[in-house]
Amino acid sequence: MTQRYLDRKRIALYPGTFDPFTTGHLSIVERGLTLFDEIVIAVGINDSKRCYRPTDERVGHIRRVMKNEPRVKVISYSGLTVEAAQEEGANFILRGVRTVADYEYERNLAYANRNISGIETVLLYTLPELSYISSTMVRDLQRNGYDVSRYVPDEK
Repeated sequence: MTQRYLDRKRIALYPGTFDPFTTGHLSIVERGLTLFDEIVIAVGINDSKRCYRPTDERVGHIRRVMKNEPRVKVISYSGLTVEAAQEEGANFILRGVRTVADYEYERNLAYANRNISGIETVLLYTLPELSYISSTMVRDLQRNGYDVSRYVPDEK
């Protein structure tokens, strides 16, 4: 490795729809901060997904959750994740993995992203006690009137 590469700031882009941003997502960010100098949480705008909350609401919520962590930036983006990573100066993509199916999906994306951009993907396994939490589950509970506060981090 060249010295120039070693001196480069380690910035990871953590992409997702985050609808909503869960305690599982927060755990990945907190653990990721032990590996990276900065993390950019990138809320994806995906026209093929029907989101429960508007993008600006999701971005605002995550910003309030992360407001005491100066090494975290929150943005929204559309288009390819690697393009957002390049725009933000990120040299890594951070992803969380809960299941074998997640792993297979993320592995294929990692190969494609590295092939087209050279950006490496780092996968962190979800903590066992959080592995059952998904945004889909939280949305379903919320739509049916259940209290989801234990699955969604408090704003600070």
